Amino acid sequence: MLQALKNRLVKYSDAIWVFLDYIVVPPDNNGSERAIRNVKVKQKVSGQFRSENGAHQYAILRSDYDTERKNNKKSFDIFNLIANSISG
Repeated sequence: MLQALKNRLVKYSDAIWVFLDYIVVPPDNNGSERAIRNVKVKQKVSGQFRSENGAHQYAILRSDYDTERKNNKKSFDIFNLIANSISG
């Protein structure tokens, strides 16, 4: 079993250790995990989404919000932008 792991690490070493060659590549996937955390918390609290359309809208709003936060926008400005795009 350990030999199989070693063989895979050697075989895929270029992909596994890419973060050592490129500083912009993080060594973990915490960013991806954080991106889906809000959806999982919402599912745990409410049990589920009431409709597929509601889940889709939630995903779009969360995606927009998270993207703007990563671009250092303030929460109020983000919600204002979203509200204006919905009503416009």
